[in-house]
Amino acid sequence: MMHAARLEKSPRLQRVLDLLMTGRELTTLDIVVEARVCAVNSCIAELRANGYDIRCWRVGDVWLYRLGGKHGHS
Repeated sequence: MMHAARLEKSPRLQRVLDLLMTGRELTTLDIVVEARVCAVNSCIAELRANGYDIRCWRVGDVWLYRLGGKHGHS
């Protein structure tokens, strides 16, 4: 079982969320570079555990992420 960090106490998750809130479709590399994090999949899982709807899909060899909304709101 994963123990997700609370958004309010995690500058790492706050940076990723701020980037996702731009509304852009972001690649894994975009998130690594712009939010200065290493484990993007863990950050996404933790943000989901904090109630955020984050869409993820693959195009060829590239994974893309986009914020869907908080608690089901777009």
